[in-house]
Amino acid sequence: MVKITSSIDNDVILLEIDGEIDASSSIQLDAALGKALEQATTAVLIDGSKLNYISSAGLGVFMSYLEDINKKQLKLVIYGLSEKVENVFGILGIDQLLIIVSDEQTAREQLNG
Repeated sequence: MVKITSSIDNDVILLEIDGEIDASSSIQLDAALGKALEQATTAVLIDGSKLNYISSAGLGVFMSYLEDINKKQLKLVIYGLSEKVENVFGILGIDQLLIIVSDEQTAREQLNG
């Protein structure tokens, strides 16, 4: 089960993911991320500090939006992942395609850099 909340701060959309992303809950992630990317003008930050688990279906959601992110010239930064979850991104090489940092401050610095 997952809870995804969205907020806007200075033209930056923040998604907070709380729980687990598996095959069934990846639909919620897809809807939330799709909506965030439609609304975004500059960037989307994803707070993964409460993300306990992500399946390949969840990773696939991120992969499916890479082209849209590049076309719209948006920045997407994921932060706060546990070591276990971050390793899943790394095993599949997705950490090379997305910006993943340790904390919110570093994530916000990425937006300005």
